[in-house]
Amino acid sequence: MGGAGILGRALGVLGSFSEDDPELTAAQLVARTGLPASTLHRLLSTLIEHGLVVRLPGARYTVGSRLWELGELSPLSLRLRERSIPNLMRLYEATGENVHLGVLDGRSPERSSVLYVGRVTGRKSYPTVSRAGGRGPLHATGVGKALLAGRDGAWLGAYFRGTRELETRHTIVDEAELRADLDRTRARGYASTREEMTLGTVSVAAALPLLPGLPPVALGLVVDLARADEKRLAALVQQSARDIVAVLREP
Repeated sequence: MGGAGILGRALGVLGSFSEDDPELTAAQLVARTGLPASTLHRLLSTLIEHGLVVRLPGARYTVGSRLWELGELSPLSLRLRERSIPNLMRLYEATGENVHLGVLDGRSPERSSVLYVGRVTGRKSYPTVSRAGGRGPLHATGVGKALLAGRDGAWLGAYFRGTRELETRHTIVDEAELRADLDRTRARGYASTREEMTLGTVSVAAALPLLPGLPPVALGLVVDLARADEKRLAALVQQSARDIVAVLREP
């Protein structure tokens, strides 16, 4: 078994866990990875030894703390999230709404999505499905549309060859309609969605200019439809985005 094969199999095991299934049995891991049971158990022993997987009561397994520790060394954590937190908090204090910081992530345009790297919310904020470390579709979220609007023609051409899910009855999935929406986003300097990801919510987001060493970044708010003042919220998001850029550009 070569090194690349071992790494691929280990990543296959780790990739089997998800937000919906954070704990899995060995039988479930065998089914998801396609590995023989004996191979899986040897691999689990190694992953447990290095803290990448933890064995739980009831013969179940979950992701280990060593992965979290390593993840916190990423520029998305050390540089982007940690240095942005004060401005995320200020935006939350000014609005009382859900604040999201996300980046563009994916091996190809067709498979790209929003990866949420920071989130601030409170008891009075509208409940959302996003979480730090979670993902969202580009076409149905404010942060996602802000990121899409900054891509060039070749990237978007590849992206539109993929499929887009209808998250709610209001989600824009048609290419011509979505391109027109992205044109409006560029013209006004911010993106918005209206009940496109979750019914009863409005999202307002602005992209940050490209920063060396970081993927494309966008900042957004998700608010209750009944109290959404889009222009006011957009101005606050745009100012917060400028403030984050200034911090990130500091030596």
